[in-house]
Amino acid sequence: MSTNGTVQSTQIVLASRPDGEPTVDNFRVETVDLPQPGDGQVLLRVLYLSLDPYMRGRMSTAKSYADPVEIGDVMVGGTVAEVIESRHPNLSAGDHVLSYSGWRSHAVENGNHVRKLDASSAPLSTALGVLGMPGFTAYSGLLRIGQPQPGETVVVAAASGPVGSAVGQIAKIKGARAVGIAGGPEKCAHVRDELGFDAVVDHRSPTFVEDLKAAVPDGIDVYFENVGGAVASAVLPLLNTFARVPVCGLVAQYNTTEAPDGPDRLPGFFGSVLVKSLTIRGFIQQEFVPTMQDDFHRDVTQWIGEGKIAYKEDIVDGLESAPEAFMGLLAGRNFGKLVIRVA
Repeated sequence: MSTNGTVQSTQIVLASRPDGEPTVDNFRVETVDLPQPGDGQVLLRVLYLSLDPYMRGRMSTAKSYADPVEIGDVMVGGTVAEVIESRHPNLSAGDHVLSYSGWRSHAVENGNHVRKLDASSAPLSTALGVLGMPGFTAYSGLLRIGQPQPGETVVVAAASGPVGSAVGQIAKIKGARAVGIAGGPEKCAHVRDELGFDAVVDHRSPTFVEDLKAAVPDGIDVYFENVGGAVASAVLPLLNTFARVPVCGLVAQYNTTEAPDGPDRLPGFFGSVLVKSLTIRGFIQQEFVPTMQDDFHRDVTQWIGEGKIAYKEDIVDGLESAPEAFMGLLAGRNFGKLVIRVA
């Protein structure tokens, strides 16, 4: 609160565009006075901020599915917030809501653009993870595009992360065999022992390619792509005829500034697409919201309650920690859904 009674917000803005990997110099912390909420608006205190790989794309001017963050603008991001003051008929002070307020401590939002949360049904932070955008990405992409059938093999990279962990567990629920790819013994143990995948392979192992082949003796029917890079190269030869590949992200490539070394692999890739009759479909989860979001909330809430889906959160305290935590996310240093506890 400032001396004149207005609410102040601490916010992190994009100071400059990164060339390759982001650095702390690409961000700047500011403090601004917020206006009083107008008719239909709410004043929010942000409790949790979601950090996700897509934010790296928003820092760039490269053509994408969404406009970039402009220099000097607040970094975008999903948030869970508490209503401090409301001028919206369906929201009251003390309500908890899901909003898209970005990297800041307080915000004034249109009340029609937030969704009220039930704090008694699940921890509030799960609205940014297993019951939020990452969980919905897994649910919609796997079931609409991957369409796993009983007895098929589903492979997913970043299997200890919020999307990959949900993909494997939903595949198991649908009767498929789930094989995860993760980095390091601790994450691999979590995928196998806590999440219940049928097999897990460490992509950091010098024998990764051989290990992956051994883990999928019947080939791969669904590969949920969220990493790209060397992992995708190892998966491609193992795809079965009529395999499906939902593509939701390519985090291994987000910081690259030039084409990879080596021969042009595109002809070989398209050769595999043709010979194996592969279905490769990129998607942004928002396209499935109108037709699948209600089913997602119903199903995943039920599956969590039945113990069929487990989740792990990596919660970091303090808004000022967001830049370092985000850079760690892009390098794979987080373990579980990365969330900043703002307040």
